[in-house]
Amino acid sequence: MKKKKKRGLRIPMRIFTSAVLLLIQIAFLFLAVYDVTQKSAMAYVLSMIVGVFVVIAIINRRGNPDHKMAWIIFILIFPIFGITVYLLWGGGLQIPHIRKKMHNAEARYLPALNTDSFVRDRLKYYDLIHSRQADFLMGESGYPLYDHTFTKFYPSGEEFLAGLLEELNSAQKYIYLEFFILAEGVMWDKIHDILKAKAASGVEVKVIFDDFGSINRQHKGFLTKLRSEGIEVSVFNPINPIMNIFMNNRNHRKIVVIDGETAFTGGVNIGDEYINVKKRFGHWLDSAILIKGKAVTSFLVMFCCMWEFINGKQIDLNSHIADKSFENDGFVIPYCDGPLNYKNPAEGIYMQILNTAQQYVYITTPYLIIDNNMKTALCMAAKSGIDVRIITPHIPDKWYVHPVTQYNYQELLEAGIKIYEYTPGFIHSKIFLSDDKIATVGSVNMDYRSFVFHFECGAWMCDNHTVFTVKEFFDDVLKKSEEITLKDWKKRRLIDRIKQSVLHVFAPFM
Repeated sequence: MKKKKKRGLRIPMRIFTSAVLLLIQIAFLFLAVYDVTQKSAMAYVLSMIVGVFVVIAIINRRGNPDHKMAWIIFILIFPIFGITVYLLWGGGLQIPHIRKKMHNAEARYLPALNTDSFVRDRLKYYDLIHSRQADFLMGESGYPLYDHTFTKFYPSGEEFLAGLLEELNSAQKYIYLEFFILAEGVMWDKIHDILKAKAASGVEVKVIFDDFGSINRQHKGFLTKLRSEGIEVSVFNPINPIMNIFMNNRNHRKIVVIDGETAFTGGVNIGDEYINVKKRFGHWLDSAILIKGKAVTSFLVMFCCMWEFINGKQIDLNSHIADKSFENDGFVIPYCDGPLNYKNPAEGIYMQILNTAQQYVYITTPYLIIDNNMKTALCMAAKSGIDVRIITPHIPDKWYVHPVTQYNYQELLEAGIKIYEYTPGFIHSKIFLSDDKIATVGSVNMDYRSFVFHFECGAWMCDNHTVFTVKEFFDDVLKKSEEITLKDWKKRRLIDRIKQSVLHVFAPFM
């Protein structure tokens, strides 16, 4: 009998070693500063002055007030330690050369994206209200509006995998994959078999995955094996034991680009839980979208920017653009976001949808860790008569995150928002749907990590047949979900109330 290969035996030691060494460095830095300030009145006064200036700097920074307040409280309670941690992981603090790397990559590839003024004018003529969303998203993300683009919604990881395998098999020139999690298993084996065969036949294959997202999900020698098969691999932000302010920023995007003609995005990673081969938190429900046509070029540009940002290697963009046109079916804007800019298209488009809705806004999200601005937008929409419904998981993937999601229920319920939990298990889909007109599908969760710390992406659709498919998906999920009523929620256990209140204090760090 063939012995089953064990996966991930050595990588946990890397996590443990890195964590221990990082804690030692932080402790050493803290103790050194503490020792100096205790022995010298001048040093103590100086540390207090530095603390005041840091707090002033936080107040005057661009960004979310809730996030800033959390850091201010932390620094005021633990001045020396708080300043040290903030300077390392203050959410958006980046040394100039890191920003410059991404800026240089974007400056190289973004000019290839042409905004068609006729398409913008046509949307404004037919749908002035939703053209405001398009104008906002184009301005904030830098990616244009497209027509003549085909889209197809996949309501589960299983259906996404089937569609992905079919498209991968048809690749003739290149395959680009970018995922937060790339885990070995049944799902990866099916994808890998095609990638290996395509690379052997001369198809260019490039893969990006996030080191933190994929750690402990691959056996030793995984990268070496892929590269020996002709598959190029770049690892985003490798975990290491040296303190740096970029460590907390991860690449949460999910992108596939094939021959410049086909792209995928959504919430599905490469892991067996996403296709329910591996049971972790009940039934895992996720979704994705297929895009064909001119809009694929935007996802190609996103991938090229990230590839150069990671390893400095350029891709000849012009030879990779297909620019194929399909029968017209509404409008599409692929978009991305990240911690290296001062804009916020990911959270902003969600708020734009809420602010311009006429009838309803339906939302699915695995996490509901929202700031005051988002909470206000949700409540104002509901109070103005908009039917706002939110589906979250019933079985959480993280014990310490779900109570923070639930902390927000009462205020939202009091505003008239309907909240449901997906009772079969864990819903990982990230969807906004409005008025049978607008839908977004992507990697963006409703939490601080997606809005502040992570690189994210998605696709905004308007007057598109796929919007109705997304609505059918939402209606089907709703039937399998339990409504959380305000009356019942007020009867929850005292221990749950305490846990939710305590963990909510740490929401901006989640």
